[in-house]
Amino acid sequence: QVQLVESGGGLVQAGGSLRLSCAVSGRTFSIYTMGWFRQAPGKEREFVGAITRSGDRTDFTDSVKGRFTISRDNAKNTVYLQMNSLKPEDTALYYCAVQRTARSWYNIWSRNEYDAWGQGTQVTVSS
Repeated sequence: QVQLVESGGGLVQAGGSLRLSCAVSGRTFSIYTMGWFRQAPGKEREFVGAITRSGDRTDFTDSVKGRFTISRDNAKNTVYLQMNSLKPEDTALYYCAVQRTARSWYNIWSRNEYDAWGQGTQVTVSS
């Protein structure tokens, strides 16, 4: 298996920015689409965004489009989530996840399509 470790979370005021990192180790030669999910207290874990293996395609949930971007550095086995114009409703525990085989892009929203998960990093946005 692979191991994923998120970092970069913290407390930020509304309108501010954070960049989350997800470092992958272990069986790094079997890394395809990577995604970001988030979970707020009392809510289900929801899809935030994803990026293809080569980084040539990204997609996001509607609530973060235009504010969040995803990039990856395959030489460092790291994926990034840049979050700008943060809102209090962005407050959640953010997880990165990886697909270890080539799968349909149309299922990137589904938690069940990912094979390994990080432990999460907390993002708190104050009013």
